[in-house]
Amino acid sequence: MAAGVRPGHEVVLETGRLLLRPWRVAEAVVQRELWVERDPRVPAHRRIDAAGHPTVAELEDSIRANQPSSVGLLAVERKATRDVIGYCGLIDSGRGSEGEPELAFELLRRVWCQGYATEASLTVLDWARSSGYERLWATVWEWNTASRRVLAKIGFTETGRKEVDAVYGTTLFATRRL
Repeated sequence: MAAGVRPGHEVVLETGRLLLRPWRVAEAVVQRELWVERDPRVPAHRRIDAAGHPTVAELEDSIRANQPSSVGLLAVERKATRDVIGYCGLIDSGRGSEGEPELAFELLRRVWCQGYATEASLTVLDWARSSGYERLWATVWEWNTASRRVLAKIGFTETGRKEVDAVYGTTLFATRRL
């Protein structure tokens, strides 16, 4: 696995099968597909609303506004087919300890169960370690067994901390030392 930083501190990570890089405006359609595919148990503000928002145009604007940086959600592109299949990266959601970003990933349903989430997450962990982070954390819905398996595979341990939502279920917190 290789990591590179391009001009402007743009993070680009590479594995045998994947390239993780900043989003391109034309890929807003992939982001929209992720929004459409989300499980109905995901909170409404993370799904397409009754008026059809966010639209592809709104997601294009979001990509334009979010300049590449050292922390963010990178597009996951399959090298063999040059198609973007989701995202993986680090975010600062304000829910964890200072200086400990959250690992986040989401892939299109058509590529589930092929090891891409694990592969992408491992390269992000390697990059985070080489960047000086000592610990990362992640949140996952209790009902999301596939993502919980990925987190366990890459060395995260559930902490016992939970946030219970009567409508959407329980969010579990997990951490991993690097």
